[in-house]
Amino acid sequence: MILSIQSHKKTELIDITDVVQNAAAAEGIDTGFCMLFVPHTTAAVTINENADPTVREDMLMVLNRIIPWDAEYRHLEGNSPAHIKSTLVGASEMIAIASGRLVLGTWQGIFFCEFDGPRSRKLHAHFLKGTPHG
Repeated sequence: MILSIQSHKKTELIDITDVVQNAAAAEGIDTGFCMLFVPHTTAAVTINENADPTVREDMLMVLNRIIPWDAEYRHLEGNSPAHIKSTLVGASEMIAIASGRLVLGTWQGIFFCEFDGPRSRKLHAHFLKGTPHG
């Protein structure tokens, strides 16, 4: 399943937890796994706190501070910082599903990480049905 993500800023973390949960429900997964993959070299996916939006702001602040846009990069497109951030954060996540719900901690959410927006992006969501243990 391919999910469409629209970013609105140059760098942003978009909470996609409900989108992924709805996709798992549409697939009828009760027990299994969800594999998320970002097929872009300037975007990523991560799991982190989604209760307080300032966590997202802090994460972007630090990434932008340690990987600034105005360094002496050699990549001609001018988006080397986005490539570096994508590599550091990562292009995939694997999430367990139990009783039809994504297995996330109380404060956790799934975030699509835009590092070279705004853009229309794709997120691949693949589901593996499992057998419940009992």
